[in-house]
Formats: sequence, C-alpha cells, structure tokens
Amino acid sequence: MTALLELSDIRRSYLSGDQTVDVLKNVSLRIDAGEMVAIMGASGSGKSTLMNILGCLDKPSAGTYRVAGQDVATLDGDALAQLRREHFGFIFQRYHLLPHLSAAHNVEVPAVYAGLSKTARRARAAALLQRLGLGERISYRPSQLSGGQQQRVSIARALMNGGQVILADEPTGALDSHSGEEVMTILKQLREQGHTVIIVTHDPAVAQQAERIIEIRDGEIIADSRPQAQGNPQAKMLELATPAPSWQQMAGRFREALVMACRAMAANKMRTALTMLGIIIGIASVVSILVIGDAAKQMILADIKSIGTNTVDVYPGKDFGDDDPTLRQALKYGDLSALREQPYVSALSPNISSSMRLRFGNIDVAANVAGVGEQYFRVYGMTFSQGVGIDAMQVQSQAQVVVIDANTQRRLFPYQKNVVGEVILVGNMPATIVGVAQEKQSMFGSSKTLSVWVPYSTMANRLMGNDYFDSITVRIRDGYNSQEAEQQLTRLLTLRHGKKDFFTYNMDSLVQTAEKTTRTLQLFLTLVAVISLVVGGIGVMNIMLVSVTERTREIGIRMAVGARSGDVLQQFLIEAVLVCLVGGALGIALSFAIGLLVQLAMPGWQVSFPPLALLSAFLCSTGIGVVFGYLPARSAARLNPIDALARE
Repeated sequence: MTALLELSDIRRSYLSGDQTVDVLKNVSLRIDAGEMVAIMGASGSGKSTLMNILGCLDKPSAGTYRVAGQDVATLDGDALAQLRREHFGFIFQRYHLLPHLSAAHNVEVPAVYAGLSKTARRARAAALLQRLGLGERISYRPSQLSGGQQQRVSIARALMNGGQVILADEPTGALDSHSGEEVMTILKQLREQGHTVIIVTHDPAVAQQAERIIEIRDGEIIADSRPQAQGNPQAKMLELATPAPSWQQMAGRFREALVMACRAMAANKMRTALTMLGIIIGIASVVSILVIGDAAKQMILADIKSIGTNTVDVYPGKDFGDDDPTLRQALKYGDLSALREQPYVSALSPNISSSMRLRFGNIDVAANVAGVGEQYFRVYGMTFSQGVGIDAMQVQSQAQVVVIDANTQRRLFPYQKNVVGEVILVGNMPATIVGVAQEKQSMFGSSKTLSVWVPYSTMANRLMGNDYFDSITVRIRDGYNSQEAEQQLTRLLTLRHGKKDFFTYNMDSLVQTAEKTTRTLQLFLTLVAVISLVVGGIGVMNIMLVSVTERTREIGIRMAVGARSGDVLQQFLIEAVLVCLVGGALGIALSFAIGLLVQLAMPGWQVSFPPLALLSAFLCSTGIGVVFGYLPARSAARLNPIDALARE
C-alpha cells in the first residue's frame, strides 16, 4: 500500500555566511494515513524544518518527498499551494491568526482560496467553531480571545477544507496546562475521525499522547517507535486530482480579494489616507488645470471674438509700418462698392481715424475719432447702453452725429446718465450724440482710451478732407472659409488696382495664435500636474512596499493555508488600485470644489467638467494603481512562506 507521506534521504541545507549548514541529514520516513505521530527533539534539532517540508512549505535540498505517491519536486508553486489548501491543515504555536479578521473570517480564509461559495463557507466555519466550543465567539477578533480559544480557531481553520493531514507545531507551547490538555484532546479526536495528525514538540508529555514518537537530534532521526501496522478504518486518503477552476470560482476569488483588500485598508486607515494623499493632490491638479485652463481659454477666445472674429482687415501699403506716400491712398470708395457685391461678405465698414479734441462745456479731452460705415457696429458685434448706432441715411447725408463710448460719457458727462441728444464738439464740428456703445468686460482689462465714431462721409468731408480710407474691415459670411474668402478678396482688389498695393490681416489667425498659446500653456501646466501625479504614484509604491514588509507574516499565513502566488499578487494589486481609485474620486471631488471657488471668484468664467476629463482621471488613477502597485504586489507574491511566517 502506498504511504500517505514518504521521505527518502531528505537533506536540507542553508547557507550561513560562506558555510553550508545541514539542518536535516538523509532523513527517511514513512507516515501512513490515519496515524498520530509526534516528532520530538530539542530546539535546533531540525524538527520544525522537517514539519515544513512535510507541509510543503519548504523544499528539500536533496532527496525525494512523495505525497500519496506524487513526487513533490515535480509540482509547481500553484500545485503546492493546492496541496496545502485542500489536504493539509496547519496549527501553529503562535496561532498565526489575522488580527483584523473575526474568528469566523479567519476560519474561512482557506475556503476563499479554494473557491467555496460565501454561503457554504460561512456555514462550515460556524459549524466548526460551534463544534470546538466557540459558537458564541464567532464574531470576536483574535485580540478578544484567550490563547486556548485562538488555538481552537487555528484548528478550525486547519479543518476548513478537510485537513486530511494536520500539522501541529508546538500546539500547546503557548498555552496553560488546562488549555493544552483541551487542544490535545481535540487532536486525538481528529485522529479517531480519520485525520493524520503530526505533532512537532519538545515536550515528552505531549509526545507520549501520540501512538508513534519520532525522535530527531542534529538533523537525524535517532528513534522511531512505530507500532505494527494496525490501520485506521476512518483514515482519510488524499486524491491529488487538479480540477480546472470554473469562471464562478475565479470571479468569487476576485470578489473575495476585493473584500479582503477593503478590510486591510479599513484596518490601516491612517496609512491608507496618507497613501491616497498624493493621488488626491495629483488628480485634483490635473483635472483642475484641464478644466480651469479650458475655461480660461474660452474666456480669452471670447474676448478676442468680441474684437471681431471672422473678419479680414484690408490696409494700404505692403505691411504694417509702411509709410510710402504713393501707397497711402490705395483704398478708394469704389473698393467699398465692389466688396459689397461679393457673396462671401456679410458686412463691411471703412475706417478713417484720427486723434482729435472733444469738448463739452468747460471739459476738453483728447479722443480717437473714427469715421465708419453703418455696418461697423455689426461687424464688431457691438451693443449700446443708450441710443443706437449710425444708419445709412446719416452716412449718405454726412450727418453731424456721433456715437461715444462709456469712457467718453464718464469724462464729458460725469453726473449725467442719459446723454443721447447732447451736442459736443468733435474737433471744431458740433455733433449730436445718437448712442453710447456698451462697455465690454474683458479679461484683458478695460480700455482707458476715449473712442467716438462718426459717419465716414462726415469724417472724410467735414473733418479730414480726404477721399481714401485708412482701412476696410470685412466680416465673412457664416459658412465661408475665412482664408478662402481672404484669397478671393485679395484677387479682387489686385485686379481693381492693377497691382497689390495693400495687405490683409485675418483675425482668425489671432484666434489660432491664442488657441495655440493657451494649449501650450495648458499642456505645460498639465505636465507639471502629471509630475505631481507620478510623485503620488511613487508614494503609493513606497507605502505599499512598506505595507508588504509590515504584513509579511500575514502573507506567510495566507500562503500556508493555500493562497497561490497569483492570489497574493491579486490582493495587493487590488489594494493599490483601490487606493488610487478612491484617491482619484476624492481628487475629482476636490477639483469640483476648486472649480466652484473659481466660478464664485470669477463669475464670467464658464467652468465645466466634461465627462471625458472625469473618465480620463479615473483611468489615470487606475493606471497608476496598476503600474505602481505591481512591484509591491509582485514582491509580496514572491515571498517564501517559511521566511514570511518567521517574520515578526
């Protein structure tokens, strides 16, 4: 009959400096199903190392170890985890319970990794605790239980998935005599029920309660009181089948990993909050800069458009600053008529400007006087706080009328609200005020100059005495490409003049320049914010690495009860992603608060949060969790169970 556990010439060596120390030396041992075996020896004799090899927590340096005829050396990490999870049950001297979990949750842990449903494992955990006399303490945490009660929880955990082989390392070592007797009674009952029980102890009184005692000294077995084969009709055999996990089991393990990650985060609130802080600041910075930057860009573009976008200005000469007198008079009245007939022209207005004195009563001020057409105010989208603009009849009749701006009203009429109908002197010409142009609020600030407008015919014939224009402004009809319209306009005037004695300026180029400038500035600020986000991610990685170090023993416990490396990797990765997602959500909430404050401080700004920006923030926080959480998670998954369990 095949032995349940069989060791052949097992040797286990460790490096100590430059020397190799043999802890186990050519140990051969056979344990059948249903036996109760005590491995006894002094401290340092190698008994714990032997138990770790028997429980597949450690691997021998040489020799062969077979479990139910299967050579353990041929099994990978996941297969070894399956052995520990489904066939072995560990009872540790220091109990090794997870402090942030209740007694029931501690017992459930092996079943979580086995893929047992939530309802089934809770019922089994409750039944096991009830059976061991802890039915009223199911929801207690380890700190609320006595040593004997904690050891019973440890026994229940060992039995959760069946526990055909119970490995007890000094099970009574940390207990008083009464509790120790209770634990030994439970172990003998388990043996009678068919479990194979292996006890590691240095206490002869404990060893005497086993039916077989193996003595070990200096890594060698010196005595084995194996009785004649009697057999145990209740013995539980091992079946090493490896069923493929179902999607439901995989989804269940993921769900439980998520729950365990939440519990771990809740158990370390301060550390979790500090980890989130960098992500919160980073996400809030990125979203706020994107949103507020977009609002600022829209404000800038709105101010530029208020000047008159979708317009083309035509100037005499070859470029700005050209003072060639032969080109100064290039724009004539006929050009105005020709441009009016073009289908791409929505509105247009000539401009003749000069600096003149304005007088009313004893107030005398300098102002910029512009002679314009009746469509000028439409071209620039100007509105009026009082009165109206200049009409076509006034242009044709060279009417002595004037439109003033708000600055001029304040200077000439400081105590008068309604000024339409008042007469002022423009130069030496009396002119009746017909309207006051509405002052526009701009992020560029309000203009401090005084500006007034008169009909261009009045300006040319009554004030200046010239027959040409300083410029012509053309508003392009909606639906026409401004650059194509500019090209057609240039061809028309070139044909009319016989040469190109003028140049154009498309206001759309100003808008494009402003958009490019604001995009560049926004990109720069976003990069600065992204750097803070990366710093936050590095903070997550550092704190998660510290968390792995702090929770090394927890990782060892999980591996001992059957967690795969992938399960440990998944849990720590989920924790990192959760931290970043919650931090991202709080960061977005903070950016909403910042946006609200900006809206209150600057009512003219339209602060909005496009869904794409919010989605990008969430994806960014998730990505940071995955990228910066992977290294700590991988570090946790690669821990050796024995080294992890030994860490305090």
